[in-house]
Amino acid sequence: MARPPVIGVDIGGTKMNAALVSEDGRLEGVVMHPTPTGSQAEFLGGLGALVEEVGSDKAAAIGLGLPSTIDQRAGRVVGSVNIPLVDVDVRSLMQARFGMPVGIDNDANAAAIAEWRIGAGRGTRNMIMLTLGTGVGGGLILDGKPYRGASGAGAELGHMVISYGGPACAGTCTGTGHLETLASGRAADEAAKGIFGADAAGLELVESARGGDEACIEALAEIGRRLGAGIGGLINIFEPELVVLGGGFGQAGELLFGPAREVVAREALPPGRDTVRIVPAELGPRAGLVGAGFVAYEALD
Repeated sequence: MARPPVIGVDIGGTKMNAALVSEDGRLEGVVMHPTPTGSQAEFLGGLGALVEEVGSDKAAAIGLGLPSTIDQRAGRVVGSVNIPLVDVDVRSLMQARFGMPVGIDNDANAAAIAEWRIGAGRGTRNMIMLTLGTGVGGGLILDGKPYRGASGAGAELGHMVISYGGPACAGTCTGTGHLETLASGRAADEAAKGIFGADAAGLELVESARGGDEACIEALAEIGRRLGAGIGGLINIFEPELVVLGGGFGQAGELLFGPAREVVAREALPPGRDTVRIVPAELGPRAGLVGAGFVAYEALD
């Protein structure tokens, strides 16, 4: 017998989506609100209002996918870059307000869980997902379970160093040469500015490359090669069956993935190099929302 639906909430820097989510990942009644970016209290109030609009009386649990560093053991958001949540026990606050179990996870972890359960990774036991957007998010499935690290803040794959002393990372991160700086939409923006001028963005780079512009094709290939360097290292560490590539910048497709595979073929070791598949994500923008629903079902369990 199927369990009742849950509420999944996918929170981004500019918008929050919520919906009822079934055990098989179907969405019902999707609602979108702008993300409150003022105070923490304003954000939490807006989050609660979004959940109420979806219909908390229809759900058995709530799952939140947050663009934040999460301490899973304590249910706390440790820090965030694009939303006003720092050092706050979101799980307890939401449980107190709605009187039901609440699960929280990093948004990239939630997307990875969704792709593993019903998307490109279904049927695998060891999978890596990289979400290529403004930065690079990461999620790991190891031995048939989501891997989150000792406190739940692990799998920050975008912060692996691929060029020591390289460009500075964004936000509060003090590192340099990270994958998310060199192989993301932000990297495409920088490349576009170098080709078209200060007002250009990565979308122009991708569109021009699709139209055959050689300079843009090479700029994306260089970003893809950096991506491949990161993927090669991850394959050597984890030996996954599958690497799933998603996110908005991932829509560049083979302009990125082809050069990435060439570097993986050189940098990754056998047997992992020879058996791994590198594929695009299947669920598109609904992955985060579906994954947040699956996080809610984890809270029920």
